Amino acid sequence: MNAAFSRDWEHAVVTGGAGFVGSHLCTALLDAGTAVTCVDDFSTGRPENISALLDRPGFTLVQANVSEPFDVGRPPDLVLHFASPASPADYLRLPLHTMEAGSLGTRNALALAHGAGARFLLASTSEVYGDPQQHPQNERYWGNVNPVGPRSVYDEAKRFGEALTTAEADAQGTDTGIVRLFNTYGPRMRGYDGRAVPTFIRQALAGEPLTVTGDGLQTRSLCYVDDTVRGILAAAAHGMRGPVNIGNPTEITMLELARLVIELTGSSSEICFIERPTDDPAVRCPDITLARDKLEWEPRVPAEEGLRRTIAWYRAHMDS
Repeated sequence: MNAAFSRDWEHAVVTGGAGFVGSHLCTALLDAGTAVTCVDDFSTGRPENISALLDRPGFTLVQANVSEPFDVGRPPDLVLHFASPASPADYLRLPLHTMEAGSLGTRNALALAHGAGARFLLASTSEVYGDPQQHPQNERYWGNVNPVGPRSVYDEAKRFGEALTTAEADAQGTDTGIVRLFNTYGPRMRGYDGRAVPTFIRQALAGEPLTVTGDGLQTRSLCYVDDTVRGILAAAAHGMRGPVNIGNPTEITMLELARLVIELTGSSSEICFIERPTDDPAVRCPDITLARDKLEWEPRVPAEEGLRRTIAWYRAHMDS
């Protein structure tokens, strides 16, 4: 299904634009004829993610920490706030940086959008639902989050960012929206970022055992990055405040995922089970009724096809 909503943006600012999702957003916007300013401090984003964009007309890189005031030159008409460590390995390594990106960074990005009269879109996350007691999760569910657990620096930073974005719209009239992204995968994910898809692919291609946590029966819903980007841009163009779930409603267990990666890579790797992380959600699946109804969006890429594309990228970037 094609997203029915599009808009011609003149200048978009993408914070965290050298990250995994952010770099794909920069590419999609440039391809649509939009000038893009990528703001990134490279704490988790990678220069190679945007190296092919540096010589493209309309692309500008600003190296800055969004938790401090930053300048992007001419005013934008779209601000996409994606700056934040997003993988467990990163936000556990950078806990204060993560919370500052979700609080001070969101405030600075909102101020930029408000001053320019721009549309603002916050990248939130399915992590705001925590270890959910509702399944699948719709946008009306308030979540089940441990505010002092090891994952709280990311969960609560995003929840605060949602609250701040909502308050900004109510108090200042800023044109804001919120997207809650569920598990996204694809090319440019770092092999050691701690998330299941890149970890399994890296291990399978190296012939190492695939490390499945717990009994492997916990589920995730995996959305290929091209589909996620389409959903994000549809939400930006629509003008809805949200929040709106962007993700794939098809669930897969981690054990099933590990077996599928072994099959698709042709690996001889075995599966080994390791301790499950604290507060690791048992289930994670989006109800995308709102996105289907309002944005006319839903995922197109089946898991097997998306994994094949991702594996092909990793074969060419084994040192990533």
